Amino acid sequence: MFSNSTVRLARCLRSGIKSSPLFLRASRNVSTLPENPHIYVFPSPNEPNKSLLTLLPTDPPTPALAIGTATSLPPTPTNFAENHQFLGILQSIFHSYAIHDPEVKQQGALFASPGGFNLGGSSGEGAGGASQQGGMGGANRGGWIHVSDTRNPPDWGRIAWPEDIFGSVEVNGEGRFVGEGGNYQASGTYRIVTREGILGISPFLREKLVQRLRELESQMQNK
Repeated sequence: MFSNSTVRLARCLRSGIKSSPLFLRASRNVSTLPENPHIYVFPSPNEPNKSLLTLLPTDPPTPALAIGTATSLPPTPTNFAENHQFLGILQSIFHSYAIHDPEVKQQGALFASPGGFNLGGSSGEGAGGASQQGGMGGANRGGWIHVSDTRNPPDWGRIAWPEDIFGSVEVNGEGRFVGEGGNYQASGTYRIVTREGILGISPFLREKLVQRLRELESQMQNK
């Protein structure tokens, strides 16, 4: 009797162990870009010969909220087409939250440091004059901080290339942000994909952006 019970128990255990891999094989793995695991890759619903790149793992994806499409991977300036609507959403998030990003606040504090460090210049041109700004500056003068893509961080004391600058915020000589949202100005020169790679955002701003994309996706699905 004991032997038969033991055999039955062993069979049940073996059966339970086997069921787990079957479940995992049945679940779908979502692909991401090797160079940026936060970006998901799907076949484009509207253009099967293209890959749709998005910050949302939802399957099927929502093309209107995607970063863009690429005819091959990895995405490059020649094979990638950006979604202008996505870029508008991104800029709206930066306008609202850039000054709350710990990395941006850290840069702002440098304006009030004894040595001073002007990351964006004090010409008053904001993001529009990004290519002429930057370098060392005197303390307590205030100026503009550039919010830049993380794919190609500039050397210390230098500013990012125009194609890597999302926009700029203004700080006063005490390192405090000026006006509403630091008077954030979009650069107008930013490119989602360059030779250095694709969209790289700080963890704080990426979280805010994904949150907004999820909200918009939910609204679209409930229509």
